[in-house]
Amino acid sequence: MFESIRPSFANSQALNLARLLLSCWECGYKDLYATIMSTATFLDEMRCSPEIIDQPKVEEIIDVIEHVSEHIPHSPKRNLVVSSSVRDLLECPVCLNAMYPPIHQCSNGHTLCSGCKPRVHNRCPTCRHELGNIRCLALEKIAASLELPCKYQSFGCLGIYPYFCKLKHESQCQYRPYSCPYAGSECTVMGDIPYLVTHLKDDHKVDMHSGSTFNHRYVKSNPHEVENATWMLTVFSCFGEYFCLHFEAFQLGNAPVYIAFLRFMGDDVEAKNYSYSLEVGGNGRKMIWQGVPRSIRDSHRKVRDSFDGLIIQRSMALFFSGGDRKELKLRVTGRIWKEQ
Repeated sequence: MFESIRPSFANSQALNLARLLLSCWECGYKDLYATIMSTATFLDEMRCSPEIIDQPKVEEIIDVIEHVSEHIPHSPKRNLVVSSSVRDLLECPVCLNAMYPPIHQCSNGHTLCSGCKPRVHNRCPTCRHELGNIRCLALEKIAASLELPCKYQSFGCLGIYPYFCKLKHESQCQYRPYSCPYAGSECTVMGDIPYLVTHLKDDHKVDMHSGSTFNHRYVKSNPHEVENATWMLTVFSCFGEYFCLHFEAFQLGNAPVYIAFLRFMGDDVEAKNYSYSLEVGGNGRKMIWQGVPRSIRDSHRKVRDSFDGLIIQRSMALFFSGGDRKELKLRVTGRIWKEQ
């Protein structure tokens, strides 16, 4: 079955391909078997006359993936099993991520991704031979014939996608985990909504409230201090969903300002089903803000820096605080409702 593979092709890469061919034949994937057999000679030919290409840029990888994606159907398929040998071949030995065009190889057939090539100083990480600019076209063609499950399969995504479309799908997959919405530290925890709600309550000691209305008071003894920004996070449960109310101070120009905004613990499409209002006032005056909660897919910083919330200048905040205006005492009220 493997007589067509010449002896010069017998290296570590060839052994992996041989195992892959055997797996494809035994499992009945004859189309994939034929594709691999038809492209196997490319590796041998490239050793005799390697294709020299210019140093690739990271942007080129994205361009190639986008180009291929436009010509491959995106409809998910089920019950397709891909041999682990295939994934091993397409795994970069440096970063351990899947490789995308242009895929590079050394003269001995060891491959690595274009992103890691500059990091190894033109030396093969496997055999230490000089890399040069040999492109592994055969492996790229094999990759184009594959379909793999989404990496968020454990979170509920059952789709199987063409290899070059998989990366784009995963960047938009509705099942991909959410980042922790806590703004007080660079928390790296990720998970689904129920997990994050428990995490916020147990690990960050965030206040949890039920209901669609709120009345909160924010106090700070030194309103001029913004280096350690005044911030607070409260989670509200209503309409079977969870919402995060943020309040903080940040520097805008030469003076601090205060902002309050609401984020929805879910995707943006669902967030648009809700609206909210915020009100702050004192001394017979008040300010009112009405908007749509932002999804926690948008980072806390992104929402804050877009000023998508109730903005209160420091002078106005101190005016609302009353008294000698040396202490911040703001009462923020509001409500959340579902659009019909």
